[in-house]
Amino acid sequence: MIKSYPIKIFVPRDSSALSLGADRTAKAIQAEADKRGITIELIRNGSRGLFWLEPLVEVATDEGRVAYAPVQPKDVASLFDADFLKPDSKTAAAHKLNLGLTEELTWLKQQQRLTFARVGVTDPVSLDDYLAHDGYKGLQNALRMTGAEIVKSVTDSGLRGRGGAAFPTGIKWNTVLGCQSEQKYIVCNADEGDSGTYSDRMIMEDDPFVLIEGMTIAGIAVGANMGYIYLRSEYPYALKTLNEAILKAEQAGYLGDKICDSNHTFKLEVRRAAGAYICGEETSLLESLEGRRGQVRFKPPLPAIEGLFGKPTVVNNVISLATIPIILDKGAQFYADYGMGRSRGTLPIQLAGNIKQTGLVELAFGATLRELLYDFGGGSATGRAIRAVQVGGPLGAYLPESQFDTPLDYEEFSKIWAVLGHGGIVAFDDTVDMSKMARYAFEFCAIESCGKCTPCRIGSTRGVEVIDRIIANKSNAKEHAKQVQLVRDLSDTMFDGSLCALGGMTPYPVLSAMNHFGEDFGLEAKGLETFKSAQIKQVAA
Repeated sequence: MIKSYPIKIFVPRDSSALSLGADRTAKAIQAEADKRGITIELIRNGSRGLFWLEPLVEVATDEGRVAYAPVQPKDVASLFDADFLKPDSKTAAAHKLNLGLTEELTWLKQQQRLTFARVGVTDPVSLDDYLAHDGYKGLQNALRMTGAEIVKSVTDSGLRGRGGAAFPTGIKWNTVLGCQSEQKYIVCNADEGDSGTYSDRMIMEDDPFVLIEGMTIAGIAVGANMGYIYLRSEYPYALKTLNEAILKAEQAGYLGDKICDSNHTFKLEVRRAAGAYICGEETSLLESLEGRRGQVRFKPPLPAIEGLFGKPTVVNNVISLATIPIILDKGAQFYADYGMGRSRGTLPIQLAGNIKQTGLVELAFGATLRELLYDFGGGSATGRAIRAVQVGGPLGAYLPESQFDTPLDYEEFSKIWAVLGHGGIVAFDDTVDMSKMARYAFEFCAIESCGKCTPCRIGSTRGVEVIDRIIANKSNAKEHAKQVQLVRDLSDTMFDGSLCALGGMTPYPVLSAMNHFGEDFGLEAKGLETFKSAQIKQVAA
């Protein structure tokens, strides 16, 4: 059966899709339809996360959406010639860009999309579309519960911080709930700065209402009436989308005074970040929000007790807060049934670097790196062997092929002296020089350090110099061994003495590069093993 006009055509408005020409493709589709006298409804949805296929255009049919990708302006006329707006068109089915039903794409079918269930499906700034796809069901349930009941549900779900620290969300909320204060705050850490990460941006650009709903539920749970989204300054599209969504939520009664005719009040503002990596650390973020230079605060007191403006504050990552609505909608057990061990639920994994099929994959904890790199990523973009993978951003360890079968689980990664972090995975093929990557880790720390503590400020700078000497003195065995020992001692100092994770975790990429890829540093196998064992034992202790 031919679907009556106007046909709905979906073209992503996500910034990754825009960078690949989605706006030009959308304009070309509208212009071609006007030229042929065809009435269409052009909807700018979020991205499905298959970035190697962007711009991905979808056409609504009675059987579901049909995908065409990647569609450039030069392809548009041929799609109309093939009657791609007609679901039973044989010429459209035979078109080289036709991928079939979107929901049947293997890349999507193999995922467990919970937090990202609406991303790529809805119009991000349409409140009606959000409500039609189970939006605000979690809030409606929360309004019928006490704060303690909401916190218990979050605790029972097993949700842990998705920003990298993996601290149990329910415990943090319970601390704020228990504080006696006339003013409390909810702060969303949206200063997404790790290399190879974009899941926060996708939520904010492609499903902003789920973040707004999650923050509202958090406010009701702990007794906070004000929230701030601390947004990475390099995300202009997210800023525009969030502000538009916040305004619509306020107009519809989902934000502001007497939310949904209840006695609860919650207001929300977006604040631009300072453009510094260190402001992704929660106390530096709070300093910046208060109008000061982003520097790490001493703990205690914890932000949950004395946070923003000295008041009890929940500070959570975008993904943590965006996951709250489904927990309150489907129940704690529904979410806890996903995952393994103490790592419950799902993790949005971002594939980047030298990988053929880059994009976002949401899976329950327990999948392996090898599955992600090859089943989803399709191997390296160059066709060469994948030699190393950095997981968890610029402070994450470099993992060799021998560790690719490690399941994605916080505790399993800890056993191999690695971190999952924010779920970013950056792949490198066998042409990478790991000594240069170790040098970059020190250099990154030196550039981004807030300068408050000596181990981070001075240690990172000295680290660059020592790595340079290691690279330059590979032929001088005595001097080489001396510099290698110096890296070890310097890493110990940074690990044990830094105020925050920037300095404290810089040894992860540095030492993992030396441990697993010693040949790039001129290290012999015997000396490497001694170095590796001693360092890991010390860190474990």
